[in-house]
Amino acid sequence: MTTVQDTAPAGPRDVLLQRRAERAVRVEPRGRREHTARERAEMLLDAGTFVEMTPMRSSGGAGSGVVAGWGLVEGRPVVVASHDAAVASGAIGPVLAEGVMKAQRLAIERGYPIVYVNDSGGARIHDGIFALHGCGGIFKLNVEAQQVVPQISVIVGPCAGAAAYSPALTDWTIMVREQGHMFLTGPEIVRAATGEDATAEAIGGADMHAIESGVAHLAVDSEAEALDAARRLLSFLPSHKGGAQNVQEARPTDEVAAQALPHLVPEKSSIVFDMHKLLDGVLDAGDRLELMPDHGRSMLTVLGRLDGRPVGVVANQPAARGGILDAISAVKAARFVEFCSRFGLPVVTFVDVPGFLPGTVEERRGVITHGAKMLKAYAEATSPVLTVVVRKAYGGAYIAMGASSLGADASWAWASSEIAVMGPGGAVALLHRRALQAAEDPAELRDRLAAEYRENVARPYLAAEAGIVDDVILPEETRSTMVETLRMLTHEAGHRG
Repeated sequence: MTTVQDTAPAGPRDVLLQRRAERAVRVEPRGRREHTARERAEMLLDAGTFVEMTPMRSSGGAGSGVVAGWGLVEGRPVVVASHDAAVASGAIGPVLAEGVMKAQRLAIERGYPIVYVNDSGGARIHDGIFALHGCGGIFKLNVEAQQVVPQISVIVGPCAGAAAYSPALTDWTIMVREQGHMFLTGPEIVRAATGEDATAEAIGGADMHAIESGVAHLAVDSEAEALDAARRLLSFLPSHKGGAQNVQEARPTDEVAAQALPHLVPEKSSIVFDMHKLLDGVLDAGDRLELMPDHGRSMLTVLGRLDGRPVGVVANQPAARGGILDAISAVKAARFVEFCSRFGLPVVTFVDVPGFLPGTVEERRGVITHGAKMLKAYAEATSPVLTVVVRKAYGGAYIAMGASSLGADASWAWASSEIAVMGPGGAVALLHRRALQAAEDPAELRDRLAAEYRENVARPYLAAEAGIVDDVILPEETRSTMVETLRMLTHEAGHRG
């Protein structure tokens, strides 16, 4: 028997609850995907803090294609826009673009960092010009946000065609191996256009971009690792340009590493050491995040803390190609210095550089132009710049590594370091070519002249006496010297939390 209650139309409350229930139904992720768009947003943020914007917005009744909103990361507001691959494979149409742009405007207006979780096949073909117009709107706001808030892209699926430009306009890109792919044209189109038979991994895989192209800055093995890396990155950054730094309680440096500093650097400049060990002995113990660790490996770019304050570390890595500068490492360093300056992070530079890599390959790569980018980044830096020459600093590479002539706020040299136009061996060979050719024992003469050059020209006391470096210090004095200077330079800036 049918009752009046059974036939009565659903009331507004019932309709709303039903719609919410339908929206909450989990669509099992396809392929290698581990989580839904909403789950990814919630994983990024502190538990229970995610607030979705316009959750009922839809395109043809199938959802908007993006889960966008805001929440907290370690108690600080962060905006997130997570592509929903369950809706048209995450392809960007006008409705999805509106959702992303709404999130971007919130981030810009409120001064909140924004994290984009990318899982999109590109512009939606069926929407034609409207899809392209939406993509352009996202790109414009990417550029506008660059000067206001940190932007991080996390690539957890395809990021193809027009969709790939947005991450390239953000500050940092994190990719999941064998799951995230970035390319302008996929394997099928490449095969049709060029005949090249290449896989998605070869064209746009995480390791390819993290090692070779430099388009990605971290490659990780899972979605959870990628979102955790984004959280760690945010922990070193202010919420917006000009915002308070996330200063924490200072932690002492690693005691064993600190005690090893006086013996860390070999006397012979040709013998390598690991610059990470120097960082262990100078920076606060605790979390550090190296960005672009596999690209331009002769240069380190690291986020860490000194006296509790977040700092960006630029350092030559003698363990990789002797710490030499080339076009790739110069671009890597310039990008990092510019980012740190834009968001007020002090730049701490440790120098052990034999020069720029010579040869036709580097010249054809435009090493002059790319080296100049490094000079420009340091010269324009508005955050504190502290530089320490720990062993050798030769030629234009000495200048490029944050020299006082580019505006470093303070610079020091270790007592055993050398600063010169070129190394003693090269200088002697050039200056005393005829004498060496005429000598009965060229090797003995070369060694003696090199020792004289080292003591009379290259030792750091000449630079200190001229005021070009502030002082000559011992390795074990590095941390305390830098801490005291950084406190002076940042007095009343930021807060302790």
